Amino acid sequence: MQAYEYRLSTPKQGMIDITAQVRESLGKSGVSDGICTVFCPHTTAGITVNENADPDVVHDFLIGLDAAFPDREQFRHGEGNSVAHLKSSAVGCSQTIIVRGGLLALGRWQGVYFCEFDGPRTRRFLVKVISG
Repeated sequence: MQAYEYRLSTPKQGMIDITAQVRESLGKSGVSDGICTVFCPHTTAGITVNENADPDVVHDFLIGLDAAFPDREQFRHGEGNSVAHLKSSAVGCSQTIIVRGGLLALGRWQGVYFCEFDGPRTRRFLVKVISG
């Protein structure tokens, strides 16, 4: 079973709904029951599942992360993006979603998001669907 790779251009900070690409990978895989893992190979970005019906949720999510992880003078990382590394670790670099009946077992309001914390950049993410 192969991993499907996608590329995207990101803003300085934001959440990009990638649910359609994840569903596309599931369709290509032909798997009807199993798991789907979405992975981000970057240390200043992440993957999350959250509400995709109200755009204010994304807005509030980012404000909350900014409040939880303020930039600090004491940070020593030479690139100056320690906050992005903290946010990435807090959000996580992957999500696993159950596949049932050929569909992602997401809740009614859920979507899969690529979270950018240190853009703008060209990023990539991988999707692997496993039967079982």
